Amino acid sequence: MNSEVRATTGPKRADARNNRDQIIAATLVTFREQGVDVPMKEIADRAGVGVGTLYRHFPDRDALIAETAQSYLAELAQMAATALEQEDAAWPALARFLHECAQRRVGALASAIEPNLHAEIQADPRLHEVRGRIVESVSRMTRQAQQAGAMRADIEPGEVAGLMTLQIYTRAGESYADAVRRVVDLVLDGLRAR
Repeated sequence: MNSEVRATTGPKRADARNNRDQIIAATLVTFREQGVDVPMKEIADRAGVGVGTLYRHFPDRDALIAETAQSYLAELAQMAATALEQEDAAWPALARFLHECAQRRVGALASAIEPNLHAEIQADPRLHEVRGRIVESVSRMTRQAQQAGAMRADIEPGEVAGLMTLQIYTRAGESYADAVRRVVDLVLDGLRAR
């Protein structure tokens, strides 16, 4: 009988997890494009779920914002860790990470989410911990790039962290990917040791 119970609850749990993941993914895109005041129905529609399903997972907008922030910060922490792990030195890791941040429009999402979460980031241990991992990775990339002589010694890790939220203007006839490459390469040139 236990196997029957597991068989009937397994797919529901998988469906619920899938719905939750779809809602978070849709929220990330929607907040990035329109800010946090977008109607909940629009997020549900984009996720392909009903509004009731959205509210079963997230009882109010604040809960949705907090969970979206957790997801977005966890993604940034993973991006930074992966860059450090996969690149052969800190400077290319930092360059890769800043390019990825701009490509994913982290600045637009941070502008939408973080002002609403300032107190929660300080109070919620999950948000505080994941943000700490990002700060540590950026500090490590900065220090190691400076020690290797690839990066200017007068740049602070906090200044580099601020560059994660660059918002890129796309010129007429220019793709977003080309704009990111152009702008981030200019920024990196300014950070590079001479």
